[in-house]
Amino acid sequence: MISPIFVGHGSPMMAIQDTACTQFLLDYGKKLSPKAIVIFTAHWETEVLTISSTNDVYDTIYDFRGFPDELFQIKYPAKGDVELARMIADRFTAKGISVNLDSQRGLDHGSWVPLLRMFPTPTCPVIQVSVNPYLPPAEQYRIGEALRGLDQEDILIIGSGATVHNLRALNWDAKEPDAWAVDFDEWLIQNMQSQNLEVLFDYAALAPNARMAVPRPEHFIPLFITMGSGDPERSVQVIHRSYEVGSLSYLSVSF
Repeated sequence: MISPIFVGHGSPMMAIQDTACTQFLLDYGKKLSPKAIVIFTAHWETEVLTISSTNDVYDTIYDFRGFPDELFQIKYPAKGDVELARMIADRFTAKGISVNLDSQRGLDHGSWVPLLRMFPTPTCPVIQVSVNPYLPPAEQYRIGEALRGLDQEDILIIGSGATVHNLRALNWDAKEPDAWAVDFDEWLIQNMQSQNLEVLFDYAALAPNARMAVPRPEHFIPLFITMGSGDPERSVQVIHRSYEVGSLSYLSVSF
């Protein structure tokens, strides 16, 4: 069994820097031997849930600008799995969730950067799934529920995003995490560990500093998807927590 995880993927620089978070990802990946990986990435937004469906090696997408040339030389040659993609699509359809299959799109940096740090050499198929940030949190959770039980088949589900992701609020001179970001994450952790779903679903109104932490929800909602995919009888574990430039959160959670 491999528990679903949410990981903060932060900056693309994670691919080439050594930080507390990249060391965590490397160490955590060494503990796992997934049969396949299903990753929901904040950097692929679609109105209808869309699943990558190919048996080929994915292209590596460089969906960023202004970073060192070294980043643009990295390839992450993971392969897809059409049969697994269709099985996952069937699970969503059975729950009344509309899906599309996509055979062309490569892996964006929300996928390949954390995967590179967890599994430097791809060893299993990867299925990338899009997100619709405009669906309410309860619906994001329901999307995750459709995949509940895949962990029993040694399929690793990853939600890739960030709990606090406000690029306009970054504090480049910060030596310590910004208190407002820490308070938001603390609220999340407390309510996830006590399984206060109704409160979590209303985070925008109830969480401290929610508007600052989540100015737009595309990086945040993979948390709800991953949460929904986990076994509610298991305890929620914080598996990593660190910050960069004041408020960029690398909070990572196991469900």
